[in-house]
Amino acid sequence: MPPSSDGPANHRAGSAVTAPSPLHDGPAKLAGRKRFGGETIFKFLSTGSGVFVLVLIIAIAAFLIAKAIPALQANEANFFTFEGWYPDDVEHPKFGIGALVIGTLITAIIALALAVPVALGIALCLSHYAPKRVATTLGFVIDLLAAVPSIIFGLWGLAYLVEPVRALSAWLHRYFGWIPIFGSEGPYGKSLLLGGLVLAIMILPIITALSREVFSQTPKMNEEAALALGATKWEMIRTAVLPYGRPGLIASVMLGLGRALGETIALAMTLGASFVISFDVIEVGGNTIAANIANRFGEAGEIGRGALIASGLVLFAITLVVNVSARAIIFRRREFREAL
Repeated sequence: MPPSSDGPANHRAGSAVTAPSPLHDGPAKLAGRKRFGGETIFKFLSTGSGVFVLVLIIAIAAFLIAKAIPALQANEANFFTFEGWYPDDVEHPKFGIGALVIGTLITAIIALALAVPVALGIALCLSHYAPKRVATTLGFVIDLLAAVPSIIFGLWGLAYLVEPVRALSAWLHRYFGWIPIFGSEGPYGKSLLLGGLVLAIMILPIITALSREVFSQTPKMNEEAALALGATKWEMIRTAVLPYGRPGLIASVMLGLGRALGETIALAMTLGASFVISFDVIEVGGNTIAANIANRFGEAGEIGRGALIASGLVLFAITLVVNVSARAIIFRRREFREAL
């Protein structure tokens, strides 16, 4: 007998044909799912988070300005050029951030000059030279440096680096004393050079990690094309890897600079806490905005706290400019990658 039209096969086929499909949902049902679904909730939460960050930054800036205005009005000296810090003088409060800004910038520049070449070499080694297992292990060890508290770096620098830096300072003055930044005849020890060296070790894992990720994302076809044209390993890195990763490298350097500008405890322990505008990096002394706040906030009076907050406002502006610049460079890097 011929198979019945009501057999199991025809029943399954009919069920498959008549099964409801999301593609056949009505416009009203799709609109309702889009309106009340997870996509809308995620969009609301992400947008709210972005707005919250902007509101938080504005609130911090407003707080700093409001607290700093009374001290700035009471200040009888030039806030940007005066070399001294006497905000709690009852009759003549005077304070200035000239020496603090110079010390902050010099220590950050020293840190970048020492850390960037080392970080660049480590990043290239981990991404293109070392075996995968070795690169993973070394990368993990380097990343651990970022988790070390800054006070540990300060104690370590104070205990083990003062004497080597003192000897290095004497050597630099003996052979390069004709350069103004090495002109001091002593005494040596807690100086901008020591603070910059400690900062260099602290920002090294940040620059290394970001640079390593950028270099490892270089398109393989670019590297293979350079090698196919007869380039050596170094020539391939110079012509294919470094140009591709340059925006990301600059962004990582600027993020490290932001960390160096805001470091507090380590510099408070390794600088001489002076208020003299000087570009000599080996003489005892030096101070930064963050270190000065840490050292003086506990014993400051009302005007003194306002003066410290005013200096913090300047540091806030400097770090904001650095971070915005870094973000702009990262955006340029994204455009560069999309154009490939």
